[in-house]
Amino acid sequence: MNIQEQQYLDLLVDIRDNGSYKDDRTGTGTRSLFGRQMRFDLSSGFPLLTTKKVFLRGIIVELLWFLKGESNIKYLVDNDVHIWDSWPYKYYLEQLDGNRPSLSQKEFIQRIKDDAEFAQKWGELGPVYGVQWRHWQTAKGGEIDQIKTLINNIKTDPSSRRHIVSAWNASDIEEMAKAGLPPCHTMFQFYVLDGKLSCQLYQRSADVFLGVPFNIASYALLTMMVAQITGLKPGDFVHTFGDVHIYLNHMNQVEQQLKRDSRPFPTMKINPDVKDIFDFKPEDFQLEGYDPHPPIKAPVAV
Repeated sequence: MNIQEQQYLDLLVDIRDNGSYKDDRTGTGTRSLFGRQMRFDLSSGFPLLTTKKVFLRGIIVELLWFLKGESNIKYLVDNDVHIWDSWPYKYYLEQLDGNRPSLSQKEFIQRIKDDAEFAQKWGELGPVYGVQWRHWQTAKGGEIDQIKTLINNIKTDPSSRRHIVSAWNASDIEEMAKAGLPPCHTMFQFYVLDGKLSCQLYQRSADVFLGVPFNIASYALLTMMVAQITGLKPGDFVHTFGDVHIYLNHMNQVEQQLKRDSRPFPTMKINPDVKDIFDFKPEDFQLEGYDPHPPIKAPVAV
């Protein structure tokens, strides 16, 4: 048994057995609890779940997209990553409002890929994660690059308690919600001790079956990347939650996953030649020893 992955499986059981029915924005319905936490020691393997295969390339491409500071899905689409497709497509349909024939989602995404002007208009998610990380707008009309500031501060003042990046910009929440989604992983903090870099994420809303496996791996990888850039070793990734929930139409999939035995975590190799956080490319990451159970598909609540 993989003790670290068991934390995640125990969380599924906790929500299933102790959660209460809670309505949600999508109208799907959930079983929900409030306030939970998991901790992963990154020296003991890369926390990519083994009880179902997780789409690692999608995690890597999405994280690099965040670090680029972009807000348009075209970079994701061009790299054949479609985890954000449904939100701009939903907004597109809402704006048409039956006034003219609509494209199917497949046709819509193909237009995003092929037509730069169409992508610029309809692929935009608003000031979501990457924008807040890299282009936070100040009241005086300036801009803050939180990631550059973070890296510099870890290097120059590692003992600081202010190694924080926030995606929850209250003035932009309504704009984010138009074609995208207000940040679920709202803020994260780094901590340096004894040459190790640890990270704690606060996630206000967590789709535990579909989304959380992505979030664990994404922030674990970000911690490893920042550690390399700042000359530190990876420490712990601490995942703190607000509303943890299982969508009611995921319950059968949860039961399927809980019947599986966890396996040892794989190892993540990162190209040691990369010295700037913004220079990473998808090919700079190599996963070794990943032996998961088959994937389990489930619908995304939009």
